[in-house]
Amino acid sequence: MDGDKEYVHPDSVGANRKHKFQVIAIDRKSGSLLWTQTAFEGTPFDDRHRKSSYAASTPTTDGTSVFAFFGSEGLYAYDMKGKLLWKADVGKINVSGMGTGTSPVLYKNLVLLQCDEESGTASFMVGIDKKTGKEVWRTPRKVQVSWSTPLLVQTSKRDELIAAGTEFIIAYDPATGKELWRRKGLESNAVPSPVANNDFVYVVSGYPTKLALAIALGGNGDLADQVAWKYSKGTAYVPSPILYGEYLYLTSDRGVLTCLDPKTGEVKYEGGRVPVPASFTASPVAFDGKILLTSEDGDTFVVKAGPQHVILATNSVGEPVYASPAIADGNIFIRGERNLYCIGS
Repeated sequence: MDGDKEYVHPDSVGANRKHKFQVIAIDRKSGSLLWTQTAFEGTPFDDRHRKSSYAASTPTTDGTSVFAFFGSEGLYAYDMKGKLLWKADVGKINVSGMGTGTSPVLYKNLVLLQCDEESGTASFMVGIDKKTGKEVWRTPRKVQVSWSTPLLVQTSKRDELIAAGTEFIIAYDPATGKELWRRKGLESNAVPSPVANNDFVYVVSGYPTKLALAIALGGNGDLADQVAWKYSKGTAYVPSPILYGEYLYLTSDRGVLTCLDPKTGEVKYEGGRVPVPASFTASPVAFDGKILLTSEDGDTFVVKAGPQHVILATNSVGEPVYASPAIADGNIFIRGERNLYCIGS
């Protein structure tokens, strides 16, 4: 509240009018439209950030069904022909007028969601049966609103579902929702998603504090502030880091790269800049020994992976891009403000 008025973020828009939320299938070879289904039509529960959309969550698939999450407006499952299989209402989630950012994660027979709300009093993790849409487990968590997607990690002993947060970073048993371990949180907005290898999970924040943490997997109970190493600059408010090959890459909101040894946190290089001023919302992706950074202007900068920063090429789709590219079978899919692009050899 601001005095006797409810506070509204200056970048919050959208909940004052009706919207149509759709799931669209496109033939990836030809780009032709296969089907469109309207998941929700009406006035959303909460606003979104002006640079985002109500379709900010990335859908996921097991090859048989597609699962699309629209926050307070529900989780939807479709078959590959566009038939609605079920809808799950997880409840109203107050996301401070910034929109939903987290995406669903699949684990065996479950669809897993991280649902953190503004004050943290009603936040929770939930596992939903992917065949029926019925809730299998729900675990409350005292963590204020976040926009990060939880990370599923398979260790030598067990599976862990790791969720970043302002107050706590917590690992859960993905089958039951039971808490496995927790550590002191980022004490900043949890927007970037974690990444991991066989030994550590890497959790970062970029605002108001820049921080990257390496936490050993397989812990138990309260880890307090235990950490393998930490690094206090070079992180982004929105884009996630990327772990590729032998190195961990942090990116700032301006596309400035930092390359670290993921085992020790040793800096291999920092201050690796793109050739023109740019802002970034999309997270980096990688393939074939290259890191791809796509800016809000629609320029993709191709950076050589490794301990030296080398720009190999720049390509543009000529329109704004806020979504992270997807890579499949040698093709790169880039979702622009107006068009979807498939780029390949």
